[in-house]
Amino acid sequence: MLATLPLFQSIALSLRGISSHPERLRLRSHARGAMLGLALGDALGATVEFMTPREIRSQYGRHDRIRGGGWLRLAPGQVTDDTTMAFALAEAWLTHHHAPSAEDYARAFDAWMRAKPVDIGHTVRRGIARFRNTGLACTPYSEDAGNGATMRCAPTAIALLGAPADTVGRATLAQARVTHHNILTDAATLAVVNMVQAGIVGKAGGGGLRAVMAQANLLVREFPLFQFRTKPAENPSGYIVDSMRVVLRGIAFNDNFESALVHVVNCGGDADTTGAIAGMVMGALVGEAGLPERWLRELESSTLRRCNDYADALIERSPAWQAC
Repeated sequence: MLATLPLFQSIALSLRGISSHPERLRLRSHARGAMLGLALGDALGATVEFMTPREIRSQYGRHDRIRGGGWLRLAPGQVTDDTTMAFALAEAWLTHHHAPSAEDYARAFDAWMRAKPVDIGHTVRRGIARFRNTGLACTPYSEDAGNGATMRCAPTAIALLGAPADTVGRATLAQARVTHHNILTDAATLAVVNMVQAGIVGKAGGGGLRAVMAQANLLVREFPLFQFRTKPAENPSGYIVDSMRVVLRGIAFNDNFESALVHVVNCGGDADTTGAIAGMVMGALVGEAGLPERWLRELESSTLRRCNDYADALIERSPAWQAC
């Protein structure tokens, strides 16, 4: 999977030539887009989590509103563990002057779990419990290739925008392996971090949609299980391959944020997580201004504020920001 990383070395270099003030405004907008997009996808998808596409059609027709409910009986605009774990990861970055260690990530996730989140996956719970009991912040290798490390990775992408590829890779895997340690989860999480970064820097920095899809294609080339163009992708489970095939298909075959997310969550299954992953990538691409206003109005106000605050603080500590 390291084959995906050199693209972002070239992005980091090209950022140095971009003018300062307008570019900082643009970086902030697209960092906000990534965090808000994650939350919007989570809130939209949570309503139909664990439903089949047929059940969604029967109950909602085409689900395209943030309405709450679902098996968790959420309030309208409320988010799940996908977003709140990303907030915990953001806290780990913002409470340290240096890049967090694996133990820093684990402590942040432990504090998150102690606060009794609305939902928590079995693999996440097991990894955090192991840290509590042993102090070890890297879970052993497992065949459990879940999506919980990928759903929360946006803060790492933002904080390390413009950093060397090996730095991005180490930080990405350190946070992932607190709870998930599998080659497929590693590969997908690295790919999504790279996609978010490509979305944020945009065409002027060597990124944009073409670079996002280049990362998708590199992932498929390295691990053909992720093939998304020729195989149907419906009712995805928490298995990272299922999740990424739906997400990548949604991004590849839709031309805007809203249509991509509606496509993804109407596939059902683990819809809050597929929505969150698609949302962070598409939000990074379109920026804050490209997000549907009606969805932003429906998002819980405290969540919207925290997304913006975390995005601003994370991007301002990034190498890309400092290079402007």
